[in-house]
Amino acid sequence: MTTGGTQIWQGACHCRRTRFSVKADIDHTRICDCSICHQRGALIFRVEEEQFTLHTPLSDLTLYEWGTGTAKDYFCKTCGILPFRRPRAVSEEELSAGNAAFNGWAINLRCIEGLDISDLPIQKISGRLLK
Repeated sequence: MTTGGTQIWQGACHCRRTRFSVKADIDHTRICDCSICHQRGALIFRVEEEQFTLHTPLSDLTLYEWGTGTAKDYFCKTCGILPFRRPRAVSEEELSAGNAAFNGWAINLRCIEGLDISDLPIQKISGRLLK
């Protein structure tokens, strides 16, 4: 299955203990060059809160916070995969520069079932520059 309009996508970690779904038109992927994203190698797509449904209790995942402490990285306790995260909060400086606040989820597209990521346009994010 490839992209092409809004649909409901199913996602899961490697062992399938963590499951979720998103309603979205997945039309690109984000690649961030900050230290954690670079090492993780995740392909990210952001969805608004109402587009994301978690089918596993959030308490069943391990939470990792670093840097500003506003980003929330959730990992499966069994297989260690990060299927989604809460991006860090936008700073006052970034808001003043015209960046919009975002309160949704960042989905790891490598965890979406049936998605062909090979032709997705890439949006590069300069996370190394963010404080």
